[in-house]
Amino acid sequence: MKKKVLVLIALAVLALGVALLSILAGSSGLTLGEVFASLFGQGTAKTNAIVWNVRLPRIVTAMVVGGALAMSGCVMQSVLRNPLASASTLGVSQGAAFGATAAIILFGAGVQNSASAASAISISNPYLVTLCAFGGGIISTLVVLGLSRVRRISPQSMVLAGVALSSLFTGGTTLLQYFADDVQVAAVVFWTFGDLGRTSWQEIALIAGITLAAGLYFFANRWNYNAMEAGPHTAQSLGVNVGAVMLAGMTVSSLVASTAVSFVGIINFVGLVAPHMVRKFVGNDYRFLLPASMLMGMVILLVSDLAGRLAVAPVILPIGAITSFLGAPLFLYMIFKGVR
Repeated sequence: MKKKVLVLIALAVLALGVALLSILAGSSGLTLGEVFASLFGQGTAKTNAIVWNVRLPRIVTAMVVGGALAMSGCVMQSVLRNPLASASTLGVSQGAAFGATAAIILFGAGVQNSASAASAISISNPYLVTLCAFGGGIISTLVVLGLSRVRRISPQSMVLAGVALSSLFTGGTTLLQYFADDVQVAAVVFWTFGDLGRTSWQEIALIAGITLAAGLYFFANRWNYNAMEAGPHTAQSLGVNVGAVMLAGMTVSSLVASTAVSFVGIINFVGLVAPHMVRKFVGNDYRFLLPASMLMGMVILLVSDLAGRLAVAPVILPIGAITSFLGAPLFLYMIFKGVR
C-alpha cells in the first residue's frame, strides 16, 4: 500500500514538474520567478498575457485531456477484459473524425483566412465541429454497445467491431474529402492533426467538469472493477451485475473520450498505453490504477506537447503525431509479448 501511494505521489509531482517546465519553455525566455509572479497575480502585462492566455490554457488542456483519455481507456480495458481496448481502438476517435469532417465539408465550417497564405486555415464554427465530432464518437459507441446487447457478442468481439467501425468511419472521411475543395480538405487535416491550443477556459472547464464527474463515478465502482478482474462468473458470485457495470462503464468512458477528442482533435494511444505503463507499479487494484492512469495520461500528453513545441521550434508539431510515435511501438510490443 505504501509503495502504491508513493507511486501516486511521484506521478503527481512529475506531472506538476513537467507542467512547470512547459510554462518556462518557449521563445519568450521567461524566468521561474516571472512565472510564479504571474501565477500569483504579480506579473507584468506581457508576462501575464504569455502565461495566462497562451501557455497555461494549453498546459491545462493537456492535463485534462490526457487524464480523461487515460481514465476512459483504463475502464474500457477493465469492463471489456481486453488490454487493447481504448477510444482509438474501439472506433470512438475515428467516429469523431468523421463527424468533424462532415461539419467542415457539408456545413462549411472550414475557411481560409488569406487567399495567399495556404497555412492560414481555420475553423469558422468550432462549436458545430465539436458537436458533430462528439456525435460521431457517440454513434460509434452506441453501435458497439447495441451489438453487445442485441447479439450478446463477447468482449473480444466488441473490440473487433470497433476495428470494423474504425475502418468504416475512415472510409467515410476519405469519401467526403474526395468531393471537397482544397480549403475544406486542408481544414479537415488541420483538425485531425490534434491541437491543444484551440480550447478556451470555458471549454477547458466543460471538459474538466465531465472528466471529474466520470472519475467520481468510476472510483465509486472501483470494487466492481476489481471483482471483474477475476472473471465475470466470479464477479457475479460476489454480487456484481456484470452486464450493467459493463454497459455503464463503456457509456461513461466513451462519453468522456468523445468530449475530449471533439475539442482537441484526434489524439491516439494515450488511453491505451497509460494504464499499461502504471500497472507494473500499482497492479490491477482500481483504487490505485484509476488515479495512476489519469496522472500518467497527463504526463504523457504534457511530455508529448513539450516535445512537439521544442523539436523544431518555433514550429509546433501536431500532438496527434507525437503521441502516435509513442503509442504505436508500445502497441506492437504488447501484441508480440501477448499482454494480459
